[in-house]
Amino acid sequence: MAFFLETLLGGLMTGMLYALVALGFVLIFKASGVFNFAQGAMVLFAALAMARFSEWIPKWTGISNLWFANGTAFLLAGILMFAVAWLIERLVLRHLVNQDTATLLMATLGITYFLEGLGQTIFGSDIYKIDIGMPKDPAFILESMFEGGILVNKEDVVAAVIAAALVVALSLFFQKTKTGRALRAVADDHQAAQSIGIPLGRIWVIVWCVAGVVALVAGMIWGSKLGVQFSLTTVALRALPVIILGGLTSVPGAIIGGLIIGVGEKLSEVYLGPFVGGGIEIWFAYVLALVFLLFRPQGLFGEKIIDRV
Repeated sequence: MAFFLETLLGGLMTGMLYALVALGFVLIFKASGVFNFAQGAMVLFAALAMARFSEWIPKWTGISNLWFANGTAFLLAGILMFAVAWLIERLVLRHLVNQDTATLLMATLGITYFLEGLGQTIFGSDIYKIDIGMPKDPAFILESMFEGGILVNKEDVVAAVIAAALVVALSLFFQKTKTGRALRAVADDHQAAQSIGIPLGRIWVIVWCVAGVVALVAGMIWGSKLGVQFSLTTVALRALPVIILGGLTSVPGAIIGGLIIGVGEKLSEVYLGPFVGGGIEIWFAYVLALVFLLFRPQGLFGEKIIDRV
């Protein structure tokens, strides 16, 4: 039982990180109808900015305090991601309003390669590390209930708490603020929202900026766990089954889908891996997503679209 709970907790914490990346896809698609394939590149670009700024700031200021360097680096990287998101919306997507889905998809693919090249040009192509002070040592919990306790990774716990806090903050933003309600109105019906005076251009800029901040937090956490390298863009691919399960238009769906995928990967690796061979945790999520596409293509919380001819 203790081992099962240990595996379950590990899956839940990993699932929160998947949900954080999936959230960037959902936010942009809800407000603009664009499936943003550049989200992975945004995560990489943000992580590169965070890693390099935290390395450069002590040299620029002469202050070697870790919290000062990371705090300033996060602020500068956040400003940079705001600028990147604003430029993407202004220079690219604004001119493609009402274009075919394939056109918008190709535009985000072009943004992906542009951001990867720009990141390499500005920040370099080496493997960098992000040290934000998260504890690396494992810990044992519930020792009074289970013999030997349950082993948890402190870094995963802190990362999951940060991801959960951001998700809660975004949920409150969408539900309680005037701008958040405007975003939901735009998501429901672009033309109706515009008819009552909601400026679509400003709303899309806000959404892309929020997605940039989400990418920064995701890049900071994944960069701290895995190191900042160009393979970090594949994190977005791990989020695709999450949004298929949860629904491309649902913020709660991104969270639930992330938890399901995280837990499913861990349990399949431990309990099914010995029977089917190694690597099941790599393809399990995609097989599960394929099943959902066959029987419930809109996902658990997605809106069912009925076209009347």
